[in-house]
Amino acid sequence: MRVIKLIEYLVDIIETSNKAPFSGKVKVNKKEILSVLDQIINSLPDELKKAQWIVEEKDRILKDAIKEAEIIKNQNIEKLRREIENHDIAREAVTRAEEIVTSAQKDASNIRNGAKNYAEEVINELEKEINSKSKIIIENFKNQMDSLIYSLEEDFNETSKILKSNINDLRNMK
Repeated sequence: MRVIKLIEYLVDIIETSNKAPFSGKVKVNKKEILSVLDQIINSLPDELKKAQWIVEEKDRILKDAIKEAEIIKNQNIEKLRREIENHDIAREAVTRAEEIVTSAQKDASNIRNGAKNYAEEVINELEKEINSKSKIIIENFKNQMDSLIYSLEEDFNETSKILKSNINDLRNMK
């Protein structure tokens, strides 16, 4: 994965940077670090784009369902008007119109609920995937940082031992 390689590159930059004496700190090129971090940020949005697409798709499906329900409703109303005009029995037309409107409302409700359920399932699955991958990335980053800190500690301890030895040698030279 590109993000892990970029994080490894950051670690390499830190490990190979000039060390400040006696402090355990390193000097790094700010522009280079910011550039790598920017690349990391630009590498992450695939999962975020998926989530955004799902939300937009859910909204689109809901809007389409509402439009379709409205079209069906309008078609049914128009159909009822024609039937009333063409038939002598107005009661039958009123009853049929109510059935059609109820059916259209049920269909619209079913379509809305189905679209909402589908979008929620997709979002939940995506959330699980994002959480899983985030944990892996964070754990890898933590392990790499722990390794870097341990390495820096060892370097510091070695430098400290050498300095103490040199100080003792200077004291013994009196």
